[in-house]
Amino acid sequence: MRHLILLFSLLAGTVSAVAQQKTYCNPINIDYGYTPIPNFSEWGRHRATADPVIVTYKGDYYLFSTNQWGYWWSPDMVNWNFVQRFFLKPYHKVYDELCAPAVWVMGDSLCVFGSTYTSDFPIWVSTDPKNNKWTEAVDSFEIGGWDPAFFVDDNQRLYMYNGSSNRYPMYGIEINRSTLQPIGTRKEMYLLEPWRYGWQRFGEYMDDTFLDPFMEGAWMTKHKGKYYLQYGAPGTEFSGYADGVVVGDSPLGPFTPQSMPFSFKPGGFARGAGHGATFQDGWQNYWHTSTIVISTKNNFERRIGIWPSGFDQDGVMYTNTAFGDYPHFLPTTKKPDDYNPMGDGGFTGWMLLNYNKPVQVSSTLGGYMPNNAVDENIKTYWSAASGNAGEWFQTDLGATGTVHAVQINYADQDVDSAKLGKRPGGYHQYRVLHSMDGKKWSVLIDKSQNKTDVPHDYIELPQPVRTRYLRMENRHMPTGTFALSGFRVFGKGQGSKPHAVKDFVVLRTEKDKRSAWLKWRPMTDAVGYNIYMGTAPDKLYNNVMVYGANEYYFKGMDNRVPYYYAIESFNENGVSERSSVIKVE
Repeated sequence: MRHLILLFSLLAGTVSAVAQQKTYCNPINIDYGYTPIPNFSEWGRHRATADPVIVTYKGDYYLFSTNQWGYWWSPDMVNWNFVQRFFLKPYHKVYDELCAPAVWVMGDSLCVFGSTYTSDFPIWVSTDPKNNKWTEAVDSFEIGGWDPAFFVDDNQRLYMYNGSSNRYPMYGIEINRSTLQPIGTRKEMYLLEPWRYGWQRFGEYMDDTFLDPFMEGAWMTKHKGKYYLQYGAPGTEFSGYADGVVVGDSPLGPFTPQSMPFSFKPGGFARGAGHGATFQDGWQNYWHTSTIVISTKNNFERRIGIWPSGFDQDGVMYTNTAFGDYPHFLPTTKKPDDYNPMGDGGFTGWMLLNYNKPVQVSSTLGGYMPNNAVDENIKTYWSAASGNAGEWFQTDLGATGTVHAVQINYADQDVDSAKLGKRPGGYHQYRVLHSMDGKKWSVLIDKSQNKTDVPHDYIELPQPVRTRYLRMENRHMPTGTFALSGFRVFGKGQGSKPHAVKDFVVLRTEKDKRSAWLKWRPMTDAVGYNIYMGTAPDKLYNNVMVYGANEYYFKGMDNRVPYYYAIESFNENGVSERSSVIKVE
């Protein structure tokens, strides 16, 4: 989903050409606003949004998220256009301008409502959101609700779900579609059960030692007569932030939980896949958009990702996040009815070519070391001493490789402290050069005339290029120093893919069957591993990407059922065969 129109200048090319992307790479490359909340930015001004909703309306995609002073629309999930809009009037006494918004299509209108614990927030409707034309359906939606979601059933009855608490459950209620007033009182939908479902435990390591887990971010999807009520847990600050789902035969339950989260991405560069929304593209394929965690300058420093999603033939809801922050193809047709959800999910097969490879830089600010830009950790970053034109970053692939795409992830360092919120007019300018020997350079990407804000710029090359060295030259920063959390080069190496993993062991004990210790023989030709897990051998829908280690503590199991595991290794040349499936009781 992502990314604005890209200008390319290739090799000899001083000629730039407009190219339509066919692939995307998380995080979504949109002009994220800076947090507008002063006490949230005391550790440094930074971009932040989360809690995304994407809906299709009149053939376009509309993306709303927390506190952006507007929204985006796209014709193709590639090119996103920002529309500035404040959804509060001065007399609305609500803390957040538009936090964790509810967005839904009702009749011929697109509807929007923001989180509030008061009655002082309107429901907005539009039949022309592309041109920012909105009216109030009601000036104040009296019952309010934090992290709300509205759902229109096939019979046109309207329901609202809400909840954001580590103490109270998710609630649901029917709403009179004509008056937008509640029918009856809210009913309890579901309360977290961390004593049973390990993934619901609070903390980066799901260790239960500090707070009870938070349940938030309701969303409802109906599929083949079943109602899938989705929710985020256990906390937006953590890599294991995920979306779970409970399934019922009616919109207000009762519901039965799926044992595993259906949207889960605790490893890799862009971690976290919680508090989001499920939608369908133009071919009726399902997608899930959700929150990616950074949480460095503040707990609520976050981004947005999208992941292919769906329902298997048994009605199990899943999201494919395998290689979820590597380039993926956007579909051009509907998935077949017998589509295998354990397949590649659109993965291009382009591997990361410069993980922990040698780098050189023009300068370094303090402890923001150069290798931070190639360590596959979005929380760490390199910063040059300034944001001046001429600062540069260089990466060595270690050997000649075929480059298909580059993703440039800027970090927020020394950002202008005088401004909060959206900053219209900001833009990045740079060039990327490449070389076979580190001496003779040619232009690979030319954005020296760019006038758009591209904090996670993803560039699919018009034609793949064989090269070894890449150098990024800064020309202009919208604010702050020239800083990168990830300069990521994707393509194919010239060597062999790694061998299959040997001696894979999963240790699960009676003391706490929510947890397991996974070990395997380190493979000298691998840089990382994907671990797949699930509650049936043909439903290994969850996965964890692990770099530079040969063990992992997985604490996300349902303590009442057996689990199944498999593992594969990968390097810059490809992916190994997957291991045999292991069952653990």
